[in-house]
Amino acid sequence: MIEVRNLTKNFNGFRAVDHISFDVKRGEVFGLLGPNGAGKTTTIRMLATLTRPTEGTATVGNYDVVKDDDEVRKLIGLVSEKIIMYDRLTAKENLWFFGRLYGIPKEVLNERIDELLGLVQLGDWKGSQVGTFSSGMRQRMNVIRALLNMPKVLLLDEPTLGLDPQSSVEVREFVKKINREKKTTIILTTHMMVEADILCDRIGIMDHGKIAALDTSTNLKKLVSGDDTAILELEIANLTSNMIASIQSLKCVSSVSQDNSTHIKVHASGNGVFDTIIDAIRAEKGEINSVKNLEPTLEDVFLHITGHEVRDKADQKIPMRAHRRFMPRRRVR
Repeated sequence: MIEVRNLTKNFNGFRAVDHISFDVKRGEVFGLLGPNGAGKTTTIRMLATLTRPTEGTATVGNYDVVKDDDEVRKLIGLVSEKIIMYDRLTAKENLWFFGRLYGIPKEVLNERIDELLGLVQLGDWKGSQVGTFSSGMRQRMNVIRALLNMPKVLLLDEPTLGLDPQSSVEVREFVKKINREKKTTIILTTHMMVEADILCDRIGIMDHGKIAALDTSTNLKKLVSGDDTAILELEIANLTSNMIASIQSLKCVSSVSQDNSTHIKVHASGNGVFDTIIDAIRAEKGEINSVKNLEPTLEDVFLHITGHEVRDKADQKIPMRAHRRFMPRRRVR
């Protein structure tokens, strides 16, 4: 459904996306996972025809995003980080407004609005102003707005950003429902490991504008779950910076992260790593309360591949003029 080849985007000397290539199968949920500034949103904007690539090509449904941009727009729906809704309009009025922008005939649009509101359990709220909705309800409205034109491809850019846990679960369940019932191809960007794990058939890990790894979640985790690798969580009652430094200096240890004042997480590989780490702690007179051998997570995969955690990555600044808005800024009267 989507083919990306050497896609690149530069902004005044800053390379936001660096020669990435991937395919997305029809009906697949494909994830781009990485921190802010990794290039995820810029990739989505190029696929959505909102910004032109500096180099490379991308096609959606065999249509080129540059040469055939009008045809591409007929195939896609976009859910950006910003919720595109008018607070003073009701749920139905919002969907009617955007539906008419798509040129959907009135008689078809009425039925489609009722169907989509029912799909997200908001049928009873169609006469209520969107400004009165909870964050989860607003985001569900934001998603069905992108479904008005019955897109073959749905582009979701951080769909649960800023939502509370319950609202995030609601949106994720809805995304799975769209994919399952409508057979919609979905590209999802996220910095949340759990979200990628739950929703995506395959995941591309992005860092510094590149795709560092691409596979299923299960296969990606195998990268850090070999016979000679270990992920240990230790609780040390008298944990000190000297102990952490001592563990980090071991040749078998690739990384040490501190979760709180007494807990650390250690990635290590090689024979006898458990004994080596324990001996190093005891040499510093560490009081070990517990040790757990953990199964790898996507966070561990990201750390293994990139050398840093997602939350450790500083936001990269892209020139402001590169960020064009999806809709013009007009006040609804």
